[in-house]
Amino acid sequence: MPVIRSRLRSREAVLKILAWAVHAYTASGALIGLLAIKLAAEHRFRGSFIMMAVATAIDSSDGVLARWLEVKTRIPNFDGALLDNIVDYLTYVVAPAYLMLCAGMLPAGIWGYAVAAAVLLSSAYGFCQTNAKTPDHYFLGFPSYWNLVAFYLYCFGLRPALNAAILVGFAALVFVPIKYIYPSRTELLRRLTVTLGAIWAALVAYLLATLHTPNHFVVWLSFSFIGYYLIMSVVLHAWTTWALHRTRTHERQA
Repeated sequence: MPVIRSRLRSREAVLKILAWAVHAYTASGALIGLLAIKLAAEHRFRGSFIMMAVATAIDSSDGVLARWLEVKTRIPNFDGALLDNIVDYLTYVVAPAYLMLCAGMLPAGIWGYAVAAAVLLSSAYGFCQTNAKTPDHYFLGFPSYWNLVAFYLYCFGLRPALNAAILVGFAALVFVPIKYIYPSRTELLRRLTVTLGAIWAALVAYLLATLHTPNHFVVWLSFSFIGYYLIMSVVLHAWTTWALHRTRTHERQA
């Protein structure tokens, strides 16, 4: 028995170290975000987008690792979700907003800063909502994917005024309680979403490698996944809302 207890303690100690390693992995996204900002300041926009892509890869995988290692159970006094939100705000919001200012993608002068402020403040509101992630694993309101918005606006090369209109539109959608797919966790169509997401990631990797002269066919091909994401989010929002209403109606009639 003492040997078994010793082995169990050793196993738990190793698992706790691994749990802390997952938190460190999440926190590393902050450094990646800082590098994205530095590269944007140097007008090395391809490098900045690559850093944002690396941060997205970390964010896409750390939750899976945390659930697998039961991090909440092993380190109950450390809020990994809060850490994740802090890092995500830097990498998904601050870094792309700063890049768009540096790249001249926003209107000149005070209007450009006003648009950037709309991005920053709307996302600050979104990140602080206690129901930002629903119990059935959706994002409620536009989930601040500003890195993707900035990437495609950069690839499309639109005029700053049109970019501003698009950004303000997405900022407004943060406040609209529409459910958006949580790619790795939303159960409905998850296999299809993950498969298309993997293909999209490969296309984006190619675009990042050739960003100085992007292939516009590949840009539009990859953008089709964004269309799928937005359209299916609205469809699934309508479906789940109707299903919930139907369930409540049956419960009242029972």
